[in-house]
Amino acid sequence: MSFDSTTAIVLRQFYLMRGSSARVVPLFAWVAIDIVLWGFMTKYLNSISSTRLNFVPSLLGAVLLWDFFGRVMFGVTMAFLEDVWSRNFLNMFASPVTISDYVGGLVLSSMMTTCVGLVAMIFIAGVVFGLSLFSYGMALLPFLLVLFLFGIAMGIFATAIVLRWGPAAEWFIWPLPAIISPFVSVFYPLSTLPHWMRWVARLLPPSYIFESLRAIVQGRDPWWAGLALSSLLALGYILLAGFTFSRVFRFALRTGLIARYSAESVS
Repeated sequence: MSFDSTTAIVLRQFYLMRGSSARVVPLFAWVAIDIVLWGFMTKYLNSISSTRLNFVPSLLGAVLLWDFFGRVMFGVTMAFLEDVWSRNFLNMFASPVTISDYVGGLVLSSMMTTCVGLVAMIFIAGVVFGLSLFSYGMALLPFLLVLFLFGIAMGIFATAIVLRWGPAAEWFIWPLPAIISPFVSVFYPLSTLPHWMRWVARLLPPSYIFESLRAIVQGRDPWWAGLALSSLLALGYILLAGFTFSRVFRFALRTGLIARYSAESVS
């Protein structure tokens, strides 16, 4: 991987955003709407609940973490789709940029855009609804790390799907977090799920994150063994995603698919 080539891809995304407010506003607008919506929902639940359970760290904290995952994933895919929509993807590989440089640039671009959304979420959740991330203790770091790694993996998987079947297949990307969320139990314990869904949940790193979050809210210790396992799973997904994208890219080169890349299906 070349540092200069990777940095050039990140700078391209930065210049695109700097020159267009329409690209900057969505970085924090949608996550802000989510936090406000769920923040008032948690306040309402606190007001009608007969228990002493505080819904802010459990529900609003889960929303914040899940939106963080979504921002990471879409940060990778949006940087890729920008090249597709501008017909610049093929030109990218007419330069000395390698596939590892390109994927590395997508990942760094995602980190840059995700930080903006994360700061906005933390600010609104803390100032308006009183959510303190320090209430999660040291477990917050593995929470964010695992969700970041899994988000990067899913983003690379998503770009591989679009690369293989063309920009017309981008509709597969947008519902992915919604499809995954029932299995990882963002808002309810894993014990709520039927047995077959629990088996799927054990293969998904975020399920261990949200179980640990609920344990902290209930006054118990985080599920450290689960967090360690989720870290290993997330790293495995990263490797599998990189392998998949590399295979799809080589297939596109070998078959001439990449030369026919356009705004329609390339199958």
